[in-house]
Amino acid sequence: MSDDMEIAEDLRAAVGDFVRQVRAYETMPPGQAGALGHLVREGPLSIADLARRERVKHQSMTRTVGLLESQGLVTLAPAEHDRRQMVVAVTGAGAARLGEQRQVRAGRIAEAMATLGAEERELVARIPAIIRKLTP
Repeated sequence: MSDDMEIAEDLRAAVGDFVRQVRAYETMPPGQAGALGHLVREGPLSIADLARRERVKHQSMTRTVGLLESQGLVTLAPAEHDRRQMVVAVTGAGAARLGEQRQVRAGRIAEAMATLGAEERELVARIPAIIRKLTP
């Protein structure tokens, strides 16, 4: 295996472990959090668009949106251009809930970072930009 492949495999495993550890502190199912995240970042979207972004079937996203709506985290309205299509929008409560969840996860990461030395903290500060460069 080449050096790049070994590094890539080590990175894949480390990122996977990191994500699993952080997810342990989530208070909402990942599919619901993912849908809310898209709505917060991009604004109102159709159920079909949300399904494509989350790479799930339309039926699954319809179920997820129904759960979010029942909790008052999103609203549904007919699309202006096609009244048969439903548009999903995040509510203030939905944005707040997602923000709370993000704060909990970031807080746990910050606690773990407190154990690092100054040099490691400087390196960790550069990791997000590097990972964004690696994202296809």
